[in-house]
Amino acid sequence: MAALLQVTGLRKRYGGALAVDGVSLAIAPGECLGVIGPNGAGKTTTIRLCLGLTAPDGGEIRYFVQEGAEAVGSALAMPRDALAIKARLGVVSQFDSLDPDFTCAENLFVFGRYFGLQRAELAERVPQLLEFAALAHKADARPGELSGGMRRRLSLARALINNPDLLLLDEPTTGLDPQARHLMWERLQLLLAQGKSILLTTHFMDEAERLCQRLLVMDHGRKIAEGSPRALIAEHLEPEVVEVYGNGALPLAQSDLTAHAERVETSGETVFFYTRQARALLQALQAHPQLRTLHRPANLEDLFLKLTGRQIRDDG
Repeated sequence: MAALLQVTGLRKRYGGALAVDGVSLAIAPGECLGVIGPNGAGKTTTIRLCLGLTAPDGGEIRYFVQEGAEAVGSALAMPRDALAIKARLGVVSQFDSLDPDFTCAENLFVFGRYFGLQRAELAERVPQLLEFAALAHKADARPGELSGGMRRRLSLARALINNPDLLLLDEPTTGLDPQARHLMWERLQLLLAQGKSILLTTHFMDEAERLCQRLLVMDHGRKIAEGSPRALIAEHLEPEVVEVYGNGALPLAQSDLTAHAERVETSGETVFFYTRQARALLQALQAHPQLRTLHRPANLEDLFLKLTGRQIRDDG
């Protein structure tokens, strides 16, 4: 199979604003593609378009695209083939849609019936999924009795009830504490090891780097960069970063120290020196013992901020 999902020139306009502006992407079997970007970048709208929840104004969305000329026309198109596509997808949205009146086991069982799964098959599959989600001991509990992390894992287990070919996860760990996030990551890594494919939107750069083979960076509805996390960092960033903070740090952004860096940025009370070789800069900073420094390799957060800016955005 050439691609489980292939999106070409996708566009969506709301009023006078282009929420999604010519986005193209593809997900290969067994791949995790991450979509990152600031609030209002168009990530969730892209997911909704791919799920047929919003009608596109232009472009093409095709699923299960086969290789070779003989496969032309065999792909399923959204929204034309929405029912056939959704039968092979698993979805975890930003907000839980669990039924509060059902137990954990019942939530999975009823959802499985929507896919036409028989009782005997569900009787075997539901306990396996609860075990996978580390919720076997909560089979008879209702969602309101669960922690946020447990509810997210239950949503993931429910999305797996139909043994989907592709999972679409929209910010699956938002609002979770670090322990719950790490447990969710562990489950997603298990799914990737089993050969599942994942389209993931996230605001967590460590999550993107940990899970995704490729990243697509969006801003203002457009794709502005694409590649593996390491390749994107190497392409767009200097390899070393020195953070300087403390009383009197900000004037250094206009001092002779800038000669030791290719690029200098400030955020709050911190000065960021981006450099290809930090040794001379670190030696020069010894003349400022009152300041604190952190020397580290460039990471995805640096990439995100360089490509999309440091200004806080409150739009959704």
